[in-house]
Amino acid sequence: MPTIVESKGPPIHDRLIGDIIRELRNLSADEVERVLSYQREHGGRFGDAAVALGLASSDDVLFALSQQFHYPYAPEEQRNVSSELVALHQPFSYQAESFRGIRSQLMMRLFSGDQPRLSLAVVSPEHGDGKTFFASNLAVMLAQLGGRTLLVDADLRNPRLHSVFGLQNSVGLSGVLAGRAEPQVIQQVMTIPSLFVMTVGVTPPNPLELIERPAFALLMRELTSKFDHVLVDTPAAVYGSDGAVIASKCGAALVVARKNESKMDYLEELVEVLKEGGAKIAGVVVNDY
Repeated sequence: MPTIVESKGPPIHDRLIGDIIRELRNLSADEVERVLSYQREHGGRFGDAAVALGLASSDDVLFALSQQFHYPYAPEEQRNVSSELVALHQPFSYQAESFRGIRSQLMMRLFSGDQPRLSLAVVSPEHGDGKTFFASNLAVMLAQLGGRTLLVDADLRNPRLHSVFGLQNSVGLSGVLAGRAEPQVIQQVMTIPSLFVMTVGVTPPNPLELIERPAFALLMRELTSKFDHVLVDTPAAVYGSDGAVIASKCGAALVVARKNESKMDYLEELVEVLKEGGAKIAGVVVNDY
């Protein structure tokens, strides 16, 4: 079994936007007074006034907002993650708001305290449906709530999570399932204290055989007991039965389809296969891009 990283997020404090920007930019008392004078004269918010005076950037304002309202967000110079992570790069966009809505539904349907804890496999019919994009952003949103969230890359055919989060991929899930004792198979995403990722590691020649081993089910039970939320990225169904096998061992599945691309009969067939494997269907999400 992998070593589980213990970590606690920073305490949450309510702070004023002006105080956050002042500390971030190390503004002097005179500079703060200039901003306040501009604000009194022209109206608007402290952040807008600081940007207008050249004492802060728009990115500083977004970061300050994220700190005040406790959203995950990293200043531009600290980012080493993909622009696909709209939940991190654009936390106030309509896309991020859509992910919050989906998160709320999942919290009620799947992650409520009165239900047995399950991990969630994210599956899709075809390559290019946006499954990894969806799983990554949903993981960011779940971590935002403060619970320890683990995102597992079980796409042993075309893994991408290490690229999305800018992580090392020398060790990971494949090594654990192959019985190798590898250190640090779970990595923390530094810009999001409550988010952890298990990458694939070495891409194996026998992906289906690995996930069908009892070790995978044992691993998922162990991880689910250690983390508040566990999401698992899977290969597209077009590549075989990997996704269905993974979902059956996770206990729950969410299907990602692509608008104007996914065929209804194929989706219905995929949902039935998942149900037959014993997975609870959390829903079907239509990705519009």
